[in-house]
Amino acid sequence: MTDENENIERPNTNYKLSKPYNENSDETIVYHYSREHRLASAPQAVKDLYKEDKNDSKFNLLKPLIADKPRAMLFASIIILCVIIIAVSYLGFLDRDHLLDGNKLVIKGTGYEETVIIVIKKTTSNKNPYSGAVDIAVSGAAQSGEDGDFPVFYHRIFFTIESDEEYRFVVPFALPQLAMVLQTEKSTLNVSLKVD
Repeated sequence: MTDENENIERPNTNYKLSKPYNENSDETIVYHYSREHRLASAPQAVKDLYKEDKNDSKFNLLKPLIADKPRAMLFASIIILCVIIIAVSYLGFLDRDHLLDGNKLVIKGTGYEETVIIVIKKTTSNKNPYSGAVDIAVSGAAQSGEDGDFPVFYHRIFFTIESDEEYRFVVPFALPQLAMVLQTEKSTLNVSLKVD
């Protein structure tokens, strides 16, 4: 079977598909593409792209960010958002800290079954913070249109001269929002606490 395939000739065996290359011939190869001819009929903007000197371009961080209008608007909106976030956090709108006689308090409440676990983290915010007894009263926060008859839970903690302290206690009722009053010998702090 292989002998038969070797004896079959291709139909285009006698066709010369290209001229044979001769080094001694005087024929020159004709190029159909000429960059100079194409640039001569190109618009001025294309000519300027080819004339642009690459050595003049120096590293620039801001130029690619504001190269065109959409990029400039995106960059400006990012800068504006960053400034707003910094201003809001600096002014304390995102902060859940409370000050009580030189002590900075972070108060969190977590619901667990039919109770609420309240965690108070205390850090000192000046050189002479209050140390001593702190009376705490916790009750449900009255919403608009509700009857304000909620149970009141009383608790007492003691601040020491330590810079960082954490206090935990359990309130025996579960409500979505609590009102707390923290009272020292000198001042009182009212806190509205949303239970997680």
